[in-house]
Amino acid sequence: MNEKVIWKNGMNFNGTATSGGIIPLGGGEEQGFKPTELVMIGLAGCTAMDVISILQKKQQAVSAFEVSVNSTRRDDHPKAFTSAEVHYAITGESIDEASVARAIELSAGKYCSVSATLEKAIPISFSYSIYAPDGTKAAEGTVQTKA
Repeated sequence: MNEKVIWKNGMNFNGTATSGGIIPLGGGEEQGFKPTELVMIGLAGCTAMDVISILQKKQQAVSAFEVSVNSTRRDDHPKAFTSAEVHYAITGESIDEASVARAIELSAGKYCSVSATLEKAIPISFSYSIYAPDGTKAAEGTVQTKA
């Protein structure tokens, strides 16, 4: 991997990645993502790709899928992260709760490199909500990972 940031002006940068992607970065009132936001987006994206892949392999009929991360940081500098809560919202017909829990467990404990890196510095919790296609909540729970 060979990522870098290139200064544009003020506090505006473009981040570039080996994959060819470009993402705008900014601080304060500037345009673009704050680097700290990207850390948690990276966590959400990494585990989302794992979990949806596993659910697809398990032939779960997922029609909507969202991963959100609620993080906390220190008030004083350096404003390091102190915790993160990852929540999965899965919608679909007859989604198997055990399959969802296992997919999250595999992502958090085996496959997601971002989670594996961050868990060395902060506690990360994992929870899920499963919804029927009509929007009614079918199940919810938490997943225990190696701590």
